[in-house]
Formats: sequence, C-alpha cells, structure tokens
Amino acid sequence: MTSAASLGGTFPLTADLTVRRIGFGAMQLAGPGVFGPPADRDRAVRVLRRAVELGIDHIDTSDFYGPWVVNELIAEALHPYAEDLVLATKIGAYRDHRGGWLPLGHPDALRAQVHDNLRRLRVDALHLVYLRHTGDLPGIALDDQLGALAELREEGLVRNVGLSNVSGPLFERAREVLPIAAVQNLYNVVDRTSEELLRRTAEEGVAFVPFFPLGSGFADSRAREDDVLRRVAERHGATQAQVSLAWLLQRSPNVLLIPGTSSVEHLEDNTAAGGVELAADEVAELDALVAEGASLEAEHA
Repeated sequence: MTSAASLGGTFPLTADLTVRRIGFGAMQLAGPGVFGPPADRDRAVRVLRRAVELGIDHIDTSDFYGPWVVNELIAEALHPYAEDLVLATKIGAYRDHRGGWLPLGHPDALRAQVHDNLRRLRVDALHLVYLRHTGDLPGIALDDQLGALAELREEGLVRNVGLSNVSGPLFERAREVLPIAAVQNLYNVVDRTSEELLRRTAEEGVAFVPFFPLGSGFADSRAREDDVLRRVAERHGATQAQVSLAWLLQRSPNVLLIPGTSSVEHLEDNTAAGGVELAADEVAELDALVAEGASLEAEHA
C-alpha cells in the first residue's frame, strides 16, 4: 500500500541512507513560543504517531525545543523507533529562563548538547546533527566547532553532520573540514534568499531542508501571495499550504520538507502535498512571488 508520504518521492541523505522527501518538523509540539510543554500532551503524542502511520520517516527536532519537551515527547510516542525512522536534531543554541534564544558555540558545549539529545531521544547514535550557525562568536572558531562534530562522528555518536542558518561561503568552508549531508535554511515561496545555496547543494547532492516552508505572512506581499496561492489551490482542489509545499518539491529534487504542526488534520493535509502536481505555468506564477527585500541572490549571513 502506498503511503501518503511516499507520494513526494525520496532523496539519498547518504549513499546508504535514503528518506522520503516529505518529513515532519516537531518544533510546534512545544508550548507557545516553542517554550514549555504543550497544552495537550496527548494530542502531541497522537500527531507523532500519526506522522509515522502516514509513512513519514524523517522527523526534525532539537533538545532546545521546549527546551527538552519535544525530544521527550518523541521518545514517549515513538520509542522503540521503527528501523527506518531518521531523527535529525540541532545544536548550537539554548533557551534562557524567559524563553529567549541564545547562541551556544563552545566545542565542549556542543558535545554536551549531543549527549543531551542522545539521552532524551533514547538512542545510541544520532542520524543527523545540524550545527546551528548564530554568527561569529568571540574566541570560537567554526573549524573547532566542526572538529568537535567530526570527533563525535568518529566515536559513532553522530552519523551525519548538517548546517543550519548558513551562507554559501560557510557551507564551502565547512565542507573542507568534514562531509556535510544537509543544509537547513529559511526558504519558501516568497523568501528565496537562499536560492544560490539551494542551487549549490543540488549540484553537490546535498539535501536542502527549508525551515518555515509555508512562509510567515510577509506584510508587503501577503495579499498577492494569498491571491495567487488561492487560485492555484482551487484548480487542484487543494489547500494553499499544499500548493506551497508542492512548489518546494518541484523547485529542486534535493529539497526535503519538514512542515510542522500540532494538529493531526494539518499533518495529514501537509503530507498529502506530494500528490499535487503543478503545471509549468503554475510553477512560473508561483516563481514570481518574491517578497520585497527577499531577493533571489542574497543569502543569510
């Protein structure tokens, strides 16, 4: 039986690890502002279990979601894990007591975060660990951070390394230190600031994982965005979210989707996006949706 997630196709993260291109981002399972526990813990568990039922084999998480809350939910809902389930996590930041997002870059701290993820997810090794880049940190070199991850790879605790929130030059620098399996950057139908990095990762066979794949309501383009998405969605009997995700799938074959939600209904809708096939003229119409200030050439630092 064909699963909903399989409609989006697959992509090889590595030579021996292939995932379905439609995955799930677990961030929204935490409380408001990605801080504290969810209002309905049972519902969050149902979402995770339903994701696996739909054929999703790639779940994106982090120990700083909550903090700790989301990883504990994943373990509660899904452990012992299906053999083909890939868990990807992020390190390089932490939450203060008010829920603020602060950088954490010292190599020893990164090692500690990897061990925290291992413990709360109840695994012996992590399939994919992203280093979240938060800008240059005084006295901390990127090579030292990557060196810590390379050592963890050698120890068998981290199988693959990714980068999050990086520029093209940082991607190239990192690849001189160790293999990079995936890049996770902001990218969606109206924000194409990582366009060049998407092209470069595709050339190298590296997965590109857009965060905020459904956009975030750009004030300067929202009305036009909604109008175009609505018209295309009506032609397909689909939702605007499904059209946005279908556009990403057709944008480049190395794109892996991790739309997040705390609703089973929205999860099912998002996963069904792989069944929406956009015509060439519809793709062109959506290609033209670029928010002011989000040029195709610029990249996040």
